[in-house]
Amino acid sequence: MDLNHPPPELVSLSFAVDIAISDSYHLTMKVSVADAKNKLPELIKVVENGETVTIYRRGVPTVDIVRTKKPSRKVPKLGTLKGKGKILDADWWKPMSDEEADSFMEGRY
Repeated sequence: MDLNHPPPELVSLSFAVDIAISDSYHLTMKVSVADAKNKLPELIKVVENGETVTIYRRGVPTVDIVRTKKPSRKVPKLGTLKGKGKILDADWWKPMSDEEADSFMEGRY
């Protein structure tokens, strides 16, 4: 058998095995802390495409960067508390009179 030109049945079998292996394992990129620091935007794009990135410190896996389960881009809903607050004193913003300030300081207000 010529290894430079394998028979077609072995080529297709090899292709099927490669697909099975690549589909059955999670893709993981391994980078050092220094590389991660210098290439963070690129690593984020890799993770957004579904690959997991493992950051190693001195050859030891330290951190995995993975995609969030469900990306959320919720727009805050404003005005949900409108009309639910009570104004107890309509003049709360006005300065105290001298008598009110004295009463407050003496603990009677």
